[in-house]
Amino acid sequence: MIRLFVNVDHVATVREARKTVEPDPLEAALLAEKAGAYGITAHLREDRRHVQDRDIERLKESLRTPLNLEMAAVEEMIQIALRIRPYQVSLVPEKRQEITTEGGLDLLLQEKHLIKVGKRLKTQGILFSLFIDTEREQIEAAKRVGADSIEFNTGPYSECMSKEEVEAHLAQLREASMLACGKGLRVFAGHGLTKENVVAVAAIPEIEELNIGHHIVSQSIYLGVDQSVKNMLISIQKGVNLRH
Repeated sequence: MIRLFVNVDHVATVREARKTVEPDPLEAALLAEKAGAYGITAHLREDRRHVQDRDIERLKESLRTPLNLEMAAVEEMIQIALRIRPYQVSLVPEKRQEITTEGGLDLLLQEKHLIKVGKRLKTQGILFSLFIDTEREQIEAAKRVGADSIEFNTGPYSECMSKEEVEAHLAQLREASMLACGKGLRVFAGHGLTKENVVAVAAIPEIEELNIGHHIVSQSIYLGVDQSVKNMLISIQKGVNLRH
């Protein structure tokens, strides 16, 4: 079974729209745990637009499942990660003007810096993951950097409008997953996945972990967190059943 990490960022987005105390990302995370999520993901952005420092602290204190902390590779966030010591840190690119993460990290531009960041995290027993696109040069750089895993950006796949585009992006994802796995990297995926489009991604044998947030939170408005997470797990299993 693929591990599902539920991202609770957009629970915090709703809360921050009114700068109030609800909905609570921790409460949503605990419900996701009970529904069968393997772990919880939260992105502490530099601009604190949704998740806040105290959310990360409370999640680490209260979760029974692993916490995956998404963050930029900047000193402020590194210090927070070293203090909180989540199960895993996933480094992602950030732009203040973006609505959500746009594209993967360009590892070639910051390879030396990321090597240093990775070493600092690993000294505290924190797993080290990189959010990248499916290009060969990025996969090879991830190996040189010393990442434990890479998370492929499925945003472009999720935005495809035609069957031909879908198949082309899936072919890229399959090829990239085989390449990364062959280099000893653990392969994850996430961004823009829904209970409909996740099936084909979950069918890729090398992928062992998915990070999904917006769709689960959106569906939770209608169905509740429990049913939304369970529906996603059912779709993931459909994909796993297609593996050869």
